[in-house]
Amino acid sequence: MMRWHDLITVLAALSATAAADAADDVALCAEADARYTKLGDGTPAQAGEVVVKMYKYRFCPSRVEIAPGTTVRWVNLERTTHNAWFKDAGQIEPDRQFLGESWSFTFSQPGEYPYLCGPHGQQEGMTGVVVVRGKE
Repeated sequence: MMRWHDLITVLAALSATAAADAADDVALCAEADARYTKLGDGTPAQAGEVVVKMYKYRFCPSRVEIAPGTTVRWVNLERTTHNAWFKDAGQIEPDRQFLGESWSFTFSQPGEYPYLCGPHGQQEGMTGVVVVRGKE
């Protein structure tokens, strides 16, 4: 039987792991931002647009919260191919983007839209979510 002390120790270890993962994500996304500035796809983010970078088998940021009518543009910043697939919504897997290529979608309806990279979502955990807030 697990004692309270053991449970607290396990929870503390899980919390420390989550904090380390969050710090790793921040560092990785800062690296992706620098690479985007250097390589990008030649198109800076426009008004009403959010850019998500596909870098080192991650989406940066992996969660975006936007208003209805906002466009999200996914840009691949590495040599392997990636895509943003809204599989749970019944979308057919889209074409893969190569280094420097991008794909955009404008979200009009409030809700949560989970997505994954078709080739790397299951094995690598390359997943993300777009949260479209209600009218403000």
